[in-house]
Amino acid sequence: MTSGYVYRTAEDAEAAFKGDVKRFIYSRYANPTVAMLEERLTLLEGAEACRTTASGMAAVFASMACFLKAGDYVVASRALFGSCLYIITDILPRLGVETKVVDGCNLDEWEAALDRPTACVFLETPTNPLLEIIDLPAVSKLAHAQGATVIVDNVFSTPMLQRPMELGADIVVYSATKHIDGQGRAMGGAILCKQQFIDDHLNQFMRHTGPSISPFNAWIFLKGLETLDIRVRQACENALQIANFLSDQSGMNRVLYPGLPSHPQYALAQKQMSGSGTMVTFELAGGKTEAFKFLNALEIVDISNNLGDTKSLVTHPATTTHQRLSDEERAALGLNDGVVRLSVGLEDPNDLCDDLAQALAAARS
Repeated sequence: MTSGYVYRTAEDAEAAFKGDVKRFIYSRYANPTVAMLEERLTLLEGAEACRTTASGMAAVFASMACFLKAGDYVVASRALFGSCLYIITDILPRLGVETKVVDGCNLDEWEAALDRPTACVFLETPTNPLLEIIDLPAVSKLAHAQGATVIVDNVFSTPMLQRPMELGADIVVYSATKHIDGQGRAMGGAILCKQQFIDDHLNQFMRHTGPSISPFNAWIFLKGLETLDIRVRQACENALQIANFLSDQSGMNRVLYPGLPSHPQYALAQKQMSGSGTMVTFELAGGKTEAFKFLNALEIVDISNNLGDTKSLVTHPATTTHQRLSDEERAALGLNDGVVRLSVGLEDPNDLCDDLAQALAAARS
């Protein structure tokens, strides 16, 4: 933990600020602990370079704002985390950037939208909260044909289950707050890309706008990385068991999990991901009333809009993460009032199934 660094001589300081020597100058620019986290993230992702940020949303915004300008054209998938969608549909247009959203699973819509030079394509897969799988190689090919930089929010998969750069993406962003920490302790984000992108765009943007991560948070994430793989793999096993359990329960309109053959993009998920993820989404037939009764009856699983934790967490997206969307926008996503998003943790899966069963019974009593 330090904000600044000292120099032996005034000449040393001058050389550092001119860029004649590579060294730490100020922790808003770079820090030894932060640099260690960035190096390890590049190794996990198979990327050339990384910059970390104070939050996942800082990473998302910086990855686009550092190079987009008025008059640019951006295409994004419609199914995005609420704050990401806000950047695409509200903030960027106010800055003079034209944006268009499409059904991420519909390649015809991507092709129609990518009908002219495009600066950027932004998407997440699996999507939040309905776990749609987007064909990364196909979308990347269409985007690159129009000169677009492809940015993928890979937070649901982590680098343990999916490496978007190997599938055609140019930039990968994370909320390290989620699985990378995995214990609900600290906030942070990461941008992984080529070194050239950092040199040409990201470094100066971050240096002068200041979305820097705390070195203490970086240390926490470094500790989280030590167990990331084993945590994610075990949570995936638990999630599959829970998805199968929920599929057998009455009163379910649908259970969405990429590892279930019933998932609309099951074949693509098997091809694109090495594991099916830690998230399970399901729709209760009784709408908001039943969903709220279900959430309130849970004893092991906590209600929280966070995810990727060692503890199982549940939320009602229509009234939390996606509450600012209009009824029409939620309907276009297929997100109705009966939808519940479950982030599966590391508790005994049989205990979790028992808790879900009693909460379902209470919700219908």
